[in-house]
Amino acid sequence: MENAINRQWRITRWPEGLARVTDFEWTESPMPRPGHDQALVQNKFLSLDPTNRVWLWDRDTYLPHQNLGDVMRGIGVGTVIESNKAGLPAGTPVYGAFGWQDYAVVNPNDFVIALPEDPNVPLTMHLGLLGHIGMTAYIGLLDIGQIKAGETLVISGAAGAVGSLVGQIGKLKGCRVVGIAGSHEKCEWITQELGFDAAINYRVEQPLVKALAKVNRQGIDVYWENVGGETLEAVLQLMNLKGRVVMCGAIAGYNETDSNAHGMHCVRNIAEIVIKRVRMQGFVCLDYFDRAGEAFAALGEWHRHGKLKYRVHVVEGLKNAPAAMNMLFDGSNHGKLIVAL
Repeated sequence: MENAINRQWRITRWPEGLARVTDFEWTESPMPRPGHDQALVQNKFLSLDPTNRVWLWDRDTYLPHQNLGDVMRGIGVGTVIESNKAGLPAGTPVYGAFGWQDYAVVNPNDFVIALPEDPNVPLTMHLGLLGHIGMTAYIGLLDIGQIKAGETLVISGAAGAVGSLVGQIGKLKGCRVVGIAGSHEKCEWITQELGFDAAINYRVEQPLVKALAKVNRQGIDVYWENVGGETLEAVLQLMNLKGRVVMCGAIAGYNETDSNAHGMHCVRNIAEIVIKRVRMQGFVCLDYFDRAGEAFAALGEWHRHGKLKYRVHVVEGLKNAPAAMNMLFDGSNHGKLIVAL
């Protein structure tokens, strides 16, 4: 390992629209070494999420904005290979924001979680079901959505990593679940494999509000929002009195070229929130990591008993990370999108 090379993707310009490979620079340098109270992590798998595009906005979001020249921010799982840090010995599997690179030095205040060593739990599961994806679905639906048995739950981005878990949790809690997805194959998957009660292919079934009304004759009690824009407008027309909107994301606006309009499509019927006394709340799972144990215990138990399914879509090679990220926006991924380094 002494002569190992650290391959990295660094940001060279802020993307306009979809991110391109030319918005990054591929660099290679000697593997770093940990100093006092530091550890060196070898990245094994890199998570690709819609929030990666948000981190490429030239402004602060829920995290401080990055600078040109920085290693692209990214969540990963790997193994500690050298350590001067108490409590994090070499050989420990870890989860953290290690970036788009082979090796990362963990500083004393960096966000890093030591993972349990379980031969029945692959590392990739900690980027999906037992990671920030599962946390988001669990906390968002139960705490923010306050879902109740007998209610109707509608989910946009329903075949995605988060949405597919949200729908299954909704069914476990006794809800009627309707998913909005972008292909016939994805609609079949969430209904036939995951147990959703109905699915709408938004690319075909238009206008969307009519398609939603057809399968939600009793209205919508809880809406899980991954998309924003016109999808949110359509759902608001059908929300029931005192319904709840769980604002997980607004992917439809992440690639806006106007830096002042990122994710900010004007909702023309926002008065529906007042008329129907709808509660709409955004959240980030980072605020709830003190509840990780609770969430992962429940998710793991459901999975072990065959009540919760998930799938991953693995892209091989760090060099493919920039191009692979856009699969999240064209819908070509099938499952939690991960890059194997």
